[in-house]
Amino acid sequence: MKITNVSRYKGTTYEVEIDDSRKIYLHIDIITDFSVRTGMEIEWDELRKIIYASNFRRAYQRALFLLDYRDYSEKEMTEKLIKTYKSDALCKAVLNKLKENRFIDDERYAERMARKLVEVKKFGFRRAKRELMQKGIDQFTAEDALEVYEFTFEENLAELLKTKHSRFLTDETDRKSIEKVKNALVRYGYDFPQINRAVKEYFENSKYEEDD
Repeated sequence: MKITNVSRYKGTTYEVEIDDSRKIYLHIDIITDFSVRTGMEIEWDELRKIIYASNFRRAYQRALFLLDYRDYSEKEMTEKLIKTYKSDALCKAVLNKLKENRFIDDERYAERMARKLVEVKKFGFRRAKRELMQKGIDQFTAEDALEVYEFTFEENLAELLKTKHSRFLTDETDRKSIEKVKNALVRYGYDFPQINRAVKEYFENSKYEEDD
């Protein structure tokens, strides 16, 4: 095969014509790295390397573009890239480079996500752990990221009772309303012993406030 023409296409992209018929589009970095030029004789294996390098560069730059807007777990980024580039091998290679350069770091991602889930959304341990694992974070990394919030969970639970659910907790004998609150907190990821203890303390504190 012979490269019959190399010309600027758009910006830093060049149009490369092969045997006066096939056209491929390469970034100037790929042109330079492989010394692509008009009149160059090229074997099929070398052309495959050039095309792979071009696709790798595109996928890597796409990943960096996405990371400009928010953090991604390894699983999330892999899913994003696979949709566009289809090749498992290519996407795995891109992910490896991203991890080597610490652009993708599941431990860092888990720590940041855990802070949001616990401090902002007020989720309990079980819900927060489930949310992290759905993002592709493994069980142990998720648990490690949440370990520092042991006491925050209790504080959040008390706060939820005072703010979001206080209108349902006006009567300690109203079992229906209390069960409604408890079920809502279970969905937030708190377990029944935690909830029962927090509800008990809520009513006890309410009595003290009334006495004062």
